[in-house]
Amino acid sequence: MHLKELIVRVNQLVDQGKSVLATRHTTYDREYVDAGKIKGFRSAALSFIERVYGRDHTHYREFSAAVDGFGPEDAQIGISILEAIRDELDGGWLFSIKGLVTAEVFADFLEMASYLLEQSYKDPAAIIAGSVLEEHLRQLCVRNGIDIEFQSQGVSKPKKADTLNSDLANLNIYNKLDQKAVTTWLDLRNKGAHGHYGEYTKEQVSNMVQGITDFMARNPI
Repeated sequence: MHLKELIVRVNQLVDQGKSVLATRHTTYDREYVDAGKIKGFRSAALSFIERVYGRDHTHYREFSAAVDGFGPEDAQIGISILEAIRDELDGGWLFSIKGLVTAEVFADFLEMASYLLEQSYKDPAAIIAGSVLEEHLRQLCVRNGIDIEFQSQGVSKPKKADTLNSDLANLNIYNKLDQKAVTTWLDLRNKGAHGHYGEYTKEQVSNMVQGITDFMARNPI
């Protein structure tokens, strides 16, 4: 889901929570809301939170624990949590945090590629660096609302890295010079992965690792 779609969905869930509150009524001196509606609200909200943050996140645990009854306070707490999520999404915090974590992991792999290169293992270095590049392209597509899969005979299949590269350049996420460089790096990675070790040099792999590092810095996720 693209960021705008996530925010639209949160707003829908907030509205759903408010419709639950609208059913509040008093029975035996206690206030309740419609049991079916609040169960539906709980299920839809937890499904959304799990998809965006995962089950281990504070938002999921708090919502699951707090929205577990039939009182109006349950619905109100649920709405408040969703509004907090909306503020995070609207401020770009979700993708900023994910980007920082991913960047750190990628940096570790690129450092590993550099170490292998120093030890004259140019072929695994090329494969590792190319794999980091491909995943970065995938994350850039997700960040910018570009599909990373396509339908073939009713089955979803992942797009190839070259296709992701074209999609990103066509939307001006980065320029044509970057697109050409990415194509070259992906080709070098493929040569390494398919055993064509004599078709590139250690120096080319070194330039590739440095180029990918610079490219990722210019185009963060």
